[in-house]
Amino acid sequence: MKKLINSPETVVTEALAGVAAAHPSLSVDVENKVITRAGGPRPGKVGLVSGGGSGHEPLHGGFVGYGMLDAACPGEVFTSPVPDQMLAATKAVDGGAGVLHVVKNYTGDVLNFQMAAEMAADDGIEVVPVVINDDVAVEDSLYTAGRRGTGATVFVEKIAGALAEEGAGLAVVAATAREVNERSRSFGVALTSCVVPAAGKPTFELGEAEAELGIGIHGEPGRTRATLTPAKELAAVALDAISADLPVGGDLLVMVNGMGGTPLIELYLMFNEVRKYLEARGGHVARNLVGNYITSLEMQGFSVTVCRLTDELTRLWDAPVDTPALRWGR
Repeated sequence: MKKLINSPETVVTEALAGVAAAHPSLSVDVENKVITRAGGPRPGKVGLVSGGGSGHEPLHGGFVGYGMLDAACPGEVFTSPVPDQMLAATKAVDGGAGVLHVVKNYTGDVLNFQMAAEMAADDGIEVVPVVINDDVAVEDSLYTAGRRGTGATVFVEKIAGALAEEGAGLAVVAATAREVNERSRSFGVALTSCVVPAAGKPTFELGEAEAELGIGIHGEPGRTRATLTPAKELAAVALDAISADLPVGGDLLVMVNGMGGTPLIELYLMFNEVRKYLEARGGHVARNLVGNYITSLEMQGFSVTVCRLTDELTRLWDAPVDTPALRWGR
């Protein structure tokens, strides 16, 4: 195992210290593992909190800032944060208008966020959770009951975050977050495994001519293991699965996401294959992201997320955002 670390036990806290040093716009509590916007909550604004295991950077800490999240709770690598972290983050961003929890559908995340919401309610803070379950690859996987939450998390955080920035109430922000989730679908493909620092060895083994189709962001098994094929065919596998579950016509927001170890040249090539597939079926890629947004350490591969846009969702997507990992319009 070759990694730029000092020890497996200190990876997360030392990385958080680096985040604090690199981004003065963030307030990073390294000891308690909570990232918030510097300056505290804005009175009357709905707060947005998300979180999950580390190893998926820039998710979630890289999306804390104007127009997106107010706080993020990073757990240990591929491990849910604990309820006390989530409660601390919820209290830190409460401006009196309530707090939205954006929760990826992994059992640990769902249970711990639920406990944190109950504790926050005891302190008089209204919390509404929205569970993201956009992955079409498998149902009831190794870590979930129901579909996994993956790439749509980024779309929800951006669009709901824009609406909260405008002063919308908690019920409206939550309803829009659910709408984005319902209009989004994802599918991932792995070409290699990743190495969790504490394990020191690959999570799974793939032959040199193999790909895992429908992979999860923790290295969970997908639908099937298959012979590696050209990019055009891999794009079709992913989009066939998505379009079987969600019509892909009309204006679309599309993310071709790297899993951490895929060069941008390959992601742009893949995006072009995705675009051609969608256009051939009546879709129009109105907005896009290409790059590493929800990763799995150094895994090679990609995921595709498609969201069917409305005029209002497009407007909110285009609204200004200023975070370490996503920035435009300011």
